[in-house]
Amino acid sequence: MTAVRGGSGCRASVPLPKRYHIGMTKQIAVRLSDELVEFVDELVESGTERSRAAVVSRALERERRRAIAARDAEILARTGSDSELRGLAEHASGLSSDLA
Repeated sequence: MTAVRGGSGCRASVPLPKRYHIGMTKQIAVRLSDELVEFVDELVESGTERSRAAVVSRALERERRRAIAARDAEILARTGSDSELRGLAEHASGLSSDLA
């Protein structure tokens, strides 16, 4: 993906930073305890994650998926048993809950 930059009719094609290939981002400020910041920094320093932002993004994505799964489970509980979904549920129950 490239952007066209330049004034006075000049059209220079400049590659966009990789972070924009997945969509625009917004910077926000959050307050974390010293203990959480230490944990985040340890993940970055060990090479497990590339940045503090990556750690926070991954944690929030995991929480979003968990909330969606909980909502879906609630809907299924209200609608009753579905024989076609029973096999899928049994399979999923054997999977790791660490949704990376």
